Amino acid sequence: MDTEYDQNHLRILKEELIVALGCTEPIAIAYAASRARDLLGAVPERCSVRCSGNIIKNVMGVTVPNSGGMRGVATAAILGIVGGEADRELEVLESVTDEHRARALELCESNFCTCELVRNVANLYIETEVWGGGHQALVEIQNTHKNITRMVKDGKELPVQKIQGCTDSPIPKGDRSLLTLKNIVEFADEVSVDEIAPILEPQIKYNMAICEEGLAHPYGAEVGRVLLDGSHEPTIGLKARAYAAAGSDARMGGCPLPVVINSGSGNQGITVSVPVVIYAREYQAPREKLLRALTVSNLVAILQKRYIGSLSAYCGVVSAACGAACGICYLLDYPYSVLCDTVTNTIATVSGMVCDGAKSSCAAKISTALQTALLGIKMGLHHCSFQPGEGLVDDNVETTIRNVGRMGREGMKSTDLEILNIMLGK
Repeated sequence: MDTEYDQNHLRILKEELIVALGCTEPIAIAYAASRARDLLGAVPERCSVRCSGNIIKNVMGVTVPNSGGMRGVATAAILGIVGGEADRELEVLESVTDEHRARALELCESNFCTCELVRNVANLYIETEVWGGGHQALVEIQNTHKNITRMVKDGKELPVQKIQGCTDSPIPKGDRSLLTLKNIVEFADEVSVDEIAPILEPQIKYNMAICEEGLAHPYGAEVGRVLLDGSHEPTIGLKARAYAAAGSDARMGGCPLPVVINSGSGNQGITVSVPVVIYAREYQAPREKLLRALTVSNLVAILQKRYIGSLSAYCGVVSAACGAACGICYLLDYPYSVLCDTVTNTIATVSGMVCDGAKSSCAAKISTALQTALLGIKMGLHHCSFQPGEGLVDDNVETTIRNVGRMGREGMKSTDLEILNIMLGK
């Protein structure tokens, strides 16, 4: 495996498929706050968090992990300050204790932390500033959930790489522009299993574990459990939907179990992987085939998100469900034409599903998106597909993906703003 595409696609998988504890937006706030506390070098006496609208949208309605059921921007920041371990990055809150939670509750009820909406910044933007012991410290994150772009101590700008212990030249990032549906499948065919197994095995382990937890216990609106209620012999499709929804039930409900994310999202990480695992178990697929299928599912989701962007009014589980369906097609050795039709049929149907923040209804959206994606497969097997000129559908699948991405990134900007205004009571 020595081609430009092979090495590039492998880098993308390593970058995207990382472990995170809880919904990634409050976790990113907690991470920034814990970094700011460490930079301050003293016990913070007050804190200020300034965020983009999309961050606020995805934090307002979701339970902060390990918080004991608390929600909100201030909760995430304060918990990161009192109990976060910055070096654990997106698992920053894993070591939070009852004592930390009690202290966080006290500070939440005081004027310790102020929160502010910042406009005209990146869709993913967090700025956390703390004061204490006569000092000030600021940490800024942009574009991705742990991408620290600025650090300030007592008004002095500090070099980010040095502070983060990264003095060597940065490792080249994977180029998402090189991704196409066709070369993703080719990559999955030829990549060494030894290369992808360390990346994908944790995704199977962690994401299936939280889904089983969501089915075993009542979290959120219990979408996954409701789907299986009264079904003694659920179809494979229903089982795939229920498991994935249950994982979101648990994650959005504050379950402390980690997941392997995709495109910066735990819900997308669950959606893109769990249905493929369920189908692999049902059809007793070899482990190698499952790993190659997960390679397809993850990269197809990332391909779509390249055009949509990290945070928008476009519900990310649509692209993830589409990726999962492609992974299932690959797993079952369906022709490439069916895979292409599956993509077209899925995103042409449910691409209008909006993101109104991270919360319990994400589980139902996962179920709906997966149902559509599985229908997309069936249509493809019957040589049925939406045709060029029908809405956003173009004469080839790559152009259709770009069209839908443009709609999500540019066309839904005003939708995103109105959703935020409604949520903020404006």
